[in-house]
Amino acid sequence: MMDSQLIATSDGSVTIYLPQWNESYHSKHGAIQEAYHVFIKNGLDFFSDKRELSILEIGFGTGLNALITFLESQKRKQKINYTAVEYYPISQELYSRLNYPELLQAESSQETFLEFHRCGWGKEHSFSDFFSLEKLRFRFEEIDLENRFDLIYFDAFGFRVQPELWSAEIFKKMFTALKKQGILTTYAARGVITRNMKEAGFSVRKTSGPVGKREMTIASKNL
Repeated sequence: MMDSQLIATSDGSVTIYLPQWNESYHSKHGAIQEAYHVFIKNGLDFFSDKRELSILEIGFGTGLNALITFLESQKRKQKINYTAVEYYPISQELYSRLNYPELLQAESSQETFLEFHRCGWGKEHSFSDFFSLEKLRFRFEEIDLENRFDLIYFDAFGFRVQPELWSAEIFKKMFTALKKQGILTTYAARGVITRNMKEAGFSVRKTSGPVGKREMTIASKNL
């Protein structure tokens, strides 16, 4: 595993920085604000009328996206079956120092957040009547899931450092994993990425990005 360090972002939340790549897990303009903008406002909110849905997260990372989705499921009383793929989980030393529950005014969920990281792989874990989590320790290219998910949070490291994670081949796997009318949402908006999405079969549109980023992308399986 690479050297890693915690750094503060502009909204007070911390993220993990990898100096070898000059890459961080979240936007330095604010980890929490980015997660809400990309994955809740431009993802989960599209499914507000569904009583139950299944989400696939590509890149579990710090667990922030899972935490905010858990909190939303409790608030909305919406059943969410959450599956997260991660090949390089972060260490206890790092995840125990992440300040997301505190900043989200969800201190009562601190133990739940820690258990997201501690719970076993390849098994569904129930955290409330409205939220379950299954973690899969796969490389992204090993994913072989079909017609299972309403929504994909695509939160891989950036194209600059890992372009292979943004290939047409990977997006074909995402397309197959989604149900009809499913949506993939991601912070990225490079032209090569949207072209690869279209090659995989997606309908693609760009929309306003989070603070510090002009655009982001929403891809739909309109079949």
